[in-house]
Amino acid sequence: MTRTTVFVCEAQPIVLVGVAKVLAESEDLELAGMAASLDEALVRLTALKPRLALVDQSAGLKAVFRFLQDLRQAAQGVWPVLWSHELAEVECFRALQMGARGIARKTLPVEQLIECLRTVAGGQIWLENHAGMGAAPFTERRSSPRLTPREREIVRCLCRGMRNRQIAETLSITPGTVKVHLMHIFEKTGVKDRFELALHGRRLLGVEIEPGGLTEIPIAGAE
Repeated sequence: MTRTTVFVCEAQPIVLVGVAKVLAESEDLELAGMAASLDEALVRLTALKPRLALVDQSAGLKAVFRFLQDLRQAAQGVWPVLWSHELAEVECFRALQMGARGIARKTLPVEQLIECLRTVAGGQIWLENHAGMGAAPFTERRSSPRLTPREREIVRCLCRGMRNRQIAETLSITPGTVKVHLMHIFEKTGVKDRFELALHGRRLLGVEIEPGGLTEIPIAGAE
Protein backbone atom coordinates (compact mmCIF):
# COMPACT_ATOMS: atom_id res chain seq x y z
CA MET A 1 0.00 0.00 0.00
CA THR A 2 1.30 3.46 -0.94
CA ARG A 3 1.22 5.70 2.10
CA THR A 4 0.19 9.35 1.94
CA THR A 5 2.94 11.67 3.12
CA VAL A 6 1.98 14.31 5.69
CA PHE A 7 4.06 17.30 6.76
CA VAL A 8 3.14 18.97 10.06
CA CYS A 9 3.67 22.63 10.95
CA GLU A 10 3.01 23.13 14.67
CA ALA A 11 4.51 25.55 17.19
CA GLN A 12 4.21 23.30 20.24
CA PRO A 13 6.79 20.46 20.44
CA ILE A 14 4.54 18.25 22.56
CA VAL A 15 1.82 18.42 19.89
CA LEU A 16 4.34 17.51 17.18
CA VAL A 17 5.30 14.43 19.19
CA GLY A 18 1.66 13.45 19.52
CA VAL A 19 0.92 13.84 15.81
CA ALA A 20 4.05 11.90 14.89
CA LYS A 21 2.90 9.03 17.12
CA VAL A 22 -0.58 9.01 15.58
CA LEU A 23 0.79 8.94 12.04
CA ALA A 24 3.28 6.20 12.95
CA GLU A 25 0.35 4.01 13.95
CA SER A 26 -1.51 4.63 10.68
CA GLU A 27 -1.34 2.11 7.84
CA ASP A 28 -1.88 4.65 5.07
CA LEU A 29 -0.43 7.92 6.41
CA GLU A 30 3.27 8.67 6.85
CA LEU A 31 5.06 11.59 8.50
CA ALA A 32 7.17 13.42 5.90
CA GLY A 33 8.60 16.08 8.16
CA MET A 34 7.88 18.73 10.79
CA ALA A 35 8.48 22.43 11.35
CA ALA A 36 7.78 24.83 14.20
CA SER A 37 7.25 27.96 12.07
CA LEU A 38 5.57 28.86 8.80
CA ASP A 39 8.81 30.15 7.28
CA GLU A 40 10.63 26.92 8.04
CA ALA A 41 7.66 24.89 6.83
CA LEU A 42 7.56 26.69 3.48
CA VAL A 43 11.23 25.96 2.82
CA ARG A 44 10.90 22.29 3.75
CA LEU A 45 7.61 21.79 1.93
CA THR A 46 9.10 23.24 -1.24
CA ALA A 47 11.92 20.71 -1.03
CA LEU A 48 9.98 17.66 0.17
CA LYS A 49 6.67 18.15 -1.66
CA PRO A 50 4.58 15.79 0.49
CA ARG A 51 0.96 15.12 -0.39
CA LEU A 52 -0.52 16.89 2.65
CA ALA A 53 0.52 19.73 4.95
CA LEU A 54 -1.19 20.00 8.35
CA VAL A 55 -0.79 23.67 9.27
CA ASP A 56 -1.30 25.16 12.74
CA GLN A 57 -3.16 28.48 12.99
CA SER A 58 -1.27 29.87 15.99
CA ALA A 59 0.79 32.33 13.89
CA GLY A 60 -2.43 34.22 13.15
CA LEU A 61 -4.84 34.10 10.23
CA LYS A 62 -3.11 36.85 8.25
CA ALA A 63 0.19 34.99 8.36
CA VAL A 64 -1.47 31.64 7.63
CA PHE A 65 -3.36 33.00 4.62
CA ARG A 66 -0.14 34.48 3.24
CA PHE A 67 1.56 31.13 3.84
CA LEU A 68 -1.18 29.29 1.95
CA GLN A 69 -0.74 31.62 -1.02
CA ASP A 70 3.04 31.22 -0.98
CA LEU A 71 2.73 27.46 -0.69
CA ARG A 72 0.41 27.29 -3.68
CA GLN A 73 3.03 29.04 -5.78
CA ALA A 74 6.10 27.29 -4.39
CA ALA A 75 4.87 23.71 -4.04
CA GLN A 76 1.99 22.89 -6.32
CA GLY A 77 0.47 19.54 -5.54
CA VAL A 78 0.88 19.92 -1.77
CA TRP A 79 -2.62 20.06 -0.26
CA PRO A 80 -2.82 22.08 2.99
CA VAL A 81 -5.14 21.27 5.88
CA LEU A 82 -5.66 24.18 8.28
CA TRP A 83 -5.58 23.00 11.89
CA SER A 84 -7.44 25.70 13.78
CA HIS A 85 -8.94 26.48 17.16
CA GLU A 86 -12.13 28.07 15.86
CA LEU A 87 -12.93 29.81 12.59
CA ALA A 88 -15.95 31.78 11.47
CA GLU A 89 -17.61 30.51 8.31
CA VAL A 90 -16.34 33.43 6.24
CA GLU A 91 -12.79 32.72 7.50
CA CYS A 92 -13.17 29.08 6.50
CA PHE A 93 -14.11 30.11 3.01
CA ARG A 94 -11.22 32.54 2.85
CA ALA A 95 -8.87 29.72 3.79
CA LEU A 96 -10.28 27.62 0.96
CA GLN A 97 -9.74 30.53 -1.41
CA MET A 98 -6.10 30.66 -0.38
CA GLY A 99 -5.64 26.98 -1.20
CA ALA A 100 -6.63 25.01 1.91
CA ARG A 101 -8.28 21.67 1.10
CA GLY A 102 -9.40 20.90 4.64
CA ILE A 103 -10.16 22.71 7.88
CA ALA A 104 -10.10 20.81 11.17
CA ARG A 105 -10.46 22.06 14.74
CA LYS A 106 -7.75 21.13 17.20
CA THR A 107 -10.39 19.77 19.56
CA LEU A 108 -11.45 17.10 17.07
CA PRO A 109 -11.01 13.48 18.14
CA VAL A 110 -7.99 11.80 16.58
CA GLU A 111 -10.26 9.58 14.46
CA GLN A 112 -11.87 12.61 12.81
CA LEU A 113 -8.53 14.28 12.15
CA ILE A 114 -7.36 11.10 10.41
CA GLU A 115 -10.63 11.05 8.45
CA CYS A 116 -9.96 14.64 7.39
CA LEU A 117 -6.45 13.81 6.17
CA ARG A 118 -7.66 10.76 4.27
CA THR A 119 -10.50 12.67 2.67
CA VAL A 120 -8.21 15.45 1.45
CA ALA A 121 -5.67 12.89 0.24
CA GLY A 122 -8.49 11.36 -1.80
CA GLY A 123 -9.02 14.64 -3.63
CA GLN A 124 -12.00 15.98 -1.70
CA ILE A 125 -12.53 19.07 0.42
CA TRP A 126 -13.07 18.37 4.14
CA LEU A 127 -14.84 20.66 6.56
CA GLU A 128 -16.15 19.54 9.92
CA ASN A 129 -19.78 20.35 9.13
CA HIS A 130 -19.48 19.66 5.41
CA ALA A 131 -17.23 16.61 5.47
CA GLY A 132 -16.20 14.95 2.22
CA MET A 133 -17.30 17.71 -0.12
CA GLY A 134 -15.78 16.31 -3.28
CA ALA A 135 -17.51 15.43 -6.52
CA ALA A 136 -18.74 11.99 -5.48
CA PRO A 137 -20.72 12.99 -2.37
CA PHE A 138 -22.25 15.90 -4.30
CA THR A 139 -23.41 13.84 -7.24
CA GLU A 140 -24.73 11.10 -4.99
CA ARG A 141 -27.18 13.53 -3.42
CA ARG A 142 -28.61 14.76 -6.71
CA SER A 143 -27.74 13.07 -9.99
CA SER A 144 -27.27 15.69 -12.75
CA PRO A 145 -29.71 18.28 -11.35
CA ARG A 146 -31.44 20.23 -14.10
CA LEU A 147 -31.24 23.93 -13.52
CA THR A 148 -33.15 26.47 -15.55
CA PRO A 149 -31.17 29.10 -17.49
CA ARG A 150 -32.12 31.68 -14.84
CA GLU A 151 -30.99 29.39 -12.02
CA ARG A 152 -27.67 28.84 -13.78
CA GLU A 153 -27.25 32.62 -14.11
CA ILE A 154 -27.81 32.99 -10.37
CA VAL A 155 -25.28 30.27 -9.55
CA ARG A 156 -22.81 31.97 -11.88
CA CYS A 157 -23.35 35.34 -10.17
CA LEU A 158 -22.99 33.78 -6.74
CA CYS A 159 -19.68 32.22 -7.80
CA ARG A 160 -18.50 35.70 -8.80
CA GLY A 161 -19.01 36.87 -5.24
CA MET A 162 -22.28 38.74 -5.64
CA ARG A 163 -24.77 39.25 -2.84
CA ASN A 164 -28.49 38.83 -3.39
CA ARG A 165 -29.08 42.51 -4.12
CA GLN A 166 -26.21 42.60 -6.61
CA ILE A 167 -27.55 39.50 -8.33
CA ALA A 168 -30.99 41.11 -8.50
CA GLU A 169 -29.58 44.29 -10.06
CA THR A 170 -27.49 42.35 -12.55
CA LEU A 171 -30.40 40.18 -13.68
CA SER A 172 -33.07 42.93 -13.38
CA ILE A 173 -35.14 40.99 -10.87
CA THR A 174 -36.06 41.58 -7.23
CA PRO A 175 -34.01 40.32 -4.25
CA GLY A 176 -37.06 38.32 -3.24
CA THR A 177 -37.03 36.53 -6.59
CA VAL A 178 -33.35 35.73 -6.10
CA LYS A 179 -34.19 34.11 -2.75
CA VAL A 180 -36.90 32.00 -4.36
CA HIS A 181 -34.52 30.84 -7.10
CA LEU A 182 -31.86 29.99 -4.52
CA MET A 183 -34.40 27.94 -2.56
CA HIS A 184 -35.20 25.98 -5.74
CA ILE A 185 -31.48 25.51 -6.46
CA PHE A 186 -30.90 24.17 -2.94
CA GLU A 187 -33.80 21.72 -3.39
CA LYS A 188 -32.60 20.50 -6.78
CA THR A 189 -28.94 20.12 -5.92
CA GLY A 190 -29.21 18.98 -2.30
CA VAL A 191 -26.78 21.61 -1.03
CA LYS A 192 -27.57 23.03 2.40
CA ASP A 193 -26.56 26.68 2.11
CA ARG A 194 -24.73 29.35 0.10
CA PHE A 195 -21.41 28.15 1.48
CA GLU A 196 -21.83 24.67 0.05
CA LEU A 197 -23.28 26.00 -3.20
CA ALA A 198 -20.20 28.22 -3.49
CA LEU A 199 -17.95 25.17 -3.23
CA HIS A 200 -19.91 23.19 -5.81
CA GLY A 201 -21.16 26.01 -8.04
CA ARG A 202 -18.55 25.79 -10.78
CA ARG A 203 -18.73 22.03 -10.94
CA LEU A 204 -22.50 22.36 -11.14
CA LEU A 205 -22.04 24.62 -14.15
CA GLY A 206 -19.59 22.18 -15.72
CA VAL A 207 -16.35 23.91 -14.68
CA GLU A 208 -13.98 22.03 -12.36
CA ILE A 209 -12.61 23.88 -9.32
CA GLU A 210 -8.87 23.62 -9.02
CA PRO A 211 -7.24 23.77 -5.57
CA GLY A 212 -7.10 27.42 -4.55
CA GLY A 213 -9.30 28.41 -7.48
CA LEU A 214 -12.43 29.34 -5.56
CA THR A 215 -13.95 32.76 -6.08
CA GLU A 216 -14.54 34.99 -3.09
CA ILE A 217 -18.16 34.60 -2.02
CA PRO A 218 -19.71 36.43 0.91
CA ILE A 219 -21.14 33.95 3.39
CA ALA A 220 -22.61 36.15 6.06
CA GLY A 221 -24.88 39.08 5.23
CA ALA A 222 -25.90 37.83 1.81
CA GLU A 223 -28.55 40.53 1.34
